[in-house]
Amino acid sequence: MPENATSSSMPVDIASALFDLDRQFPADASERRVRDVAQAAAALRERRQDLFAVMQDVGQAYLNAFGGEYEALLKRVQDALALSFVRMATRHGSWGNDLHEYHNEQHALELLNGRLARVRLQLGWRALDMREWLLLALFATCHDLRQREAADFWHDIGANERASIAESFRVLDQVGFSRREDREFYVCLGLMIAGSTFDARPSAPNPFNTAEVASSGGSLAPKLVAELSAGLPRDQLDAATARRTRLMLIAADLDTANVGEPFTSFAGSAVRLVQEREKRSGRAVDATESAQPVFDFLTHGQERYFFELHRFVSPLGLEVFGSSKRSNEPKVQWQSRRMRELFPGGPAPGQTGQQVITAFLRLADEIG
Repeated sequence: MPENATSSSMPVDIASALFDLDRQFPADASERRVRDVAQAAAALRERRQDLFAVMQDVGQAYLNAFGGEYEALLKRVQDALALSFVRMATRHGSWGNDLHEYHNEQHALELLNGRLARVRLQLGWRALDMREWLLLALFATCHDLRQREAADFWHDIGANERASIAESFRVLDQVGFSRREDREFYVCLGLMIAGSTFDARPSAPNPFNTAEVASSGGSLAPKLVAELSAGLPRDQLDAATARRTRLMLIAADLDTANVGEPFTSFAGSAVRLVQEREKRSGRAVDATESAQPVFDFLTHGQERYFFELHRFVSPLGLEVFGSSKRSNEPKVQWQSRRMRELFPGGPAPGQTGQQVITAFLRLADEIG
């Protein structure tokens, strides 16, 4: 895949707009605080030394599969992974003072060392080409970099996603990629992040609650793919558009594949989402005012997302995660039924959101 490929039926305004986001979304305090790869590597050595061994092992396996001639490219990507991971951990993760219980560095690792690793172990390295693996790895650590932008949509692409694209492009710049020579690499990463937008609605309220929309709508990727494909079937797309749309759909499935993880993991992700939602809504989970919203989220909200809103949109996603989602179906139904039995008519006066969460997790362990 030539890095400077430009042949595509994609509307020029969207492609060009990806490179014009710096002006709208400049570096923030967190980006300036973690300035470069050396600083990020030092933070990783101090806090997550274990990730170096994982990166080395997976990197060597990648080179064994595709050839040593890609070592320099791999090194640039590993530098970008380190920088974006540390930015996420310090901005909205456990290393900073604005913890988002779901959209943090652990979510990046769920995708990078969890779901993407599952694709590799189940289907093998040849399921994707050598650049697709690298792009999907970068998607894992870059797609949620920014979470505090005001609600604003362009072509239904959210402001958080556009800000994350802008920062991701600057990360690529820093580690040695060129916006001219490696244009296709930038475009693919940017479109994957754009497609990870959830439930884009121009009327979305401010402040924008990312945990709310992550559970109340599907990803934008299929709609954006239809726009970029201009209605053409896949076998009539030019190579660049086919590659871009394929990656967007796979990335969307990786981002939402919690439905196909072991049930206790899926339940845990729902709890992290509701904790983040309540915090961003100004409600404490140990307060009585959160009891009903938490209950609604963990019953009706879970059922609606799992059975109505979520769909795997790529053949790869369906192959890897589809059967395990199906095995979770009766467990979701059982857990919701048991929650309604434990809280008939909803939480009683004086009960808190935390009590609802505790019951939800206990049931997940019981059926897990």
